[in-house]
Amino acid sequence: MRAVNYYLIVKKLKQDIVKLGGLELDDRLAEHRYLKAEVISAGDKVDFVKEGEVVYYDRHAGHEITYEENVYQVIKVGDIVIVE
Repeated sequence: MRAVNYYLIVKKLKQDIVKLGGLELDDRLAEHRYLKAEVISAGDKVDFVKEGEVVYYDRHAGHEITYEENVYQVIKVGDIVIVE
C-alpha cells in the first residue's frame, strides 16, 4: 500500500486518557483538536514528511480505510500541523 501525490497514509496512535471532573475520557470522547499518528506512507510529492515519523493532524481530516484488517487514515499533507 502506497500513498500518491500530496496524500499520506497514517496510523493513529493512542492518546493519553483525559480526566475531566473525575471522569476518564478515552480517545473517542476526549476533545483533542489534533490527533497523533505514525506515517505509514507519504506520497511522491510530499517532501518534508518521511515514513515512520510521528505527526499531528486535524481530527476532521481525511477518511479511514481498512487494509489487511488494519485501520488507517488517509490525509492530505496540508492537514499536518506538527512533525515530531
